[in-house]
Amino acid sequence: MIPTVDQQLQSGLTKHKSIFTSLSDNYKSLISPFNLSPPSMDSNHMAAGLLLLVAFTVAAAAGADGGDGGGTLGASYIFGDSLVDAGNNNFLPTLSKANIKPNGIDFKPSGGNPTGRYTNGRTIGDIIGEELGQPHYAVPFLDPNSTGEVILHGVNYASGGGGIMNATGRIFVNRLSMDIQVDYFTITRKQIDKLLGASKAREHVMKKSIFSISIGSNDFLNNYLLPVLSIGARVSQTPDGFVDDLIGHLRSQLTRLYKLDARKFILGNVGPIGCIPYQRTINQLNENECVALPNELALRYNAKLKDLVAQLNDNLPGATFVHANVYDLVLELIVNYDKYGFKTASKACCGNGGQYAGIIPCGPTSTLCEDRDKHVFWDPYHPSEAANLLIAKQLLQGDPKYVSPMNLKQLRDLNL
Repeated sequence: MIPTVDQQLQSGLTKHKSIFTSLSDNYKSLISPFNLSPPSMDSNHMAAGLLLLVAFTVAAAAGADGGDGGGTLGASYIFGDSLVDAGNNNFLPTLSKANIKPNGIDFKPSGGNPTGRYTNGRTIGDIIGEELGQPHYAVPFLDPNSTGEVILHGVNYASGGGGIMNATGRIFVNRLSMDIQVDYFTITRKQIDKLLGASKAREHVMKKSIFSISIGSNDFLNNYLLPVLSIGARVSQTPDGFVDDLIGHLRSQLTRLYKLDARKFILGNVGPIGCIPYQRTINQLNENECVALPNELALRYNAKLKDLVAQLNDNLPGATFVHANVYDLVLELIVNYDKYGFKTASKACCGNGGQYAGIIPCGPTSTLCEDRDKHVFWDPYHPSEAANLLIAKQLLQGDPKYVSPMNLKQLRDLNL
């Protein structure tokens, strides 16, 4: 008999607790460069806290200028978690950091130095911005340089460990939840008014800006599925109840952005989070196996997210919401990795622990592969730049299986 979701949730507690306890000293060594003391309750759960999604995000330079559109440069306003975070967590006292080597080793603008991106090079948002003609990467909101005209090219509000729910990622001590990220855009919105004047500012936000939302995986990995910290939620909510709560909160957050004049949106669903190197390692799976429970929860959420996108398109006049099917897009790379020139989709390039180097996060003491462009995963949780390039290509050119009702170039050029 196949165990129920609730039975799988309970059976996972002992396994996670044992792994986290045995690895606590390793996590403390990773924390030390940040001058942070791990909270006594959470230190043994650092691995789960560092479960950052394999999911999706997009940052796009946006389109139409009045009549002809056609690739007119605009702005990308990016909301989400670690796949999009370009450095906000650098400015937070948090346990979730990527501004340590060898992260960023292939990021040319920094000369290979870490910037706070949770990968070896560019994020999907970086690549798409370049392809759409954006002259500058969206600056992290918390960066002191995020002032003046630079914000007209876009701002990045994303935060490693962040989620739809405010409780998500609390193991990291600090992170920016989606609610806080929207609060920060409210500040940016007022700054745009001051720079352009009210009328031109509204046109800039409505017609020339794309709002990218990549969030949700941490709400499972660093909330609902996280031992001890989420046990209260497990008692009070069924999986379907929790998913409904996520969708309700996300609907409210997107509506807030709409009221601030956002009109062009792209929303990524949750990827196959049961297939990341961390999950395969701790569950001692074969190379071609994934953990069923996280993927099942992702699929439940994704089905309701797709419905939400349709409802928002129907109910918010003048807005266009594009749905990105990240789950199938990433799963295609994992299952058929050799078809795309990779040699592995199970082992992390940068990491330590277990068969797939999937337990200890990427840092100065990690084992680092030489053929980084042959690994789907950079670290136990995030894709490599090579994988990001393939994902970005699909989102830009647009197979309807993966991005609908239009691709990103079409969204950019859409006249409202």
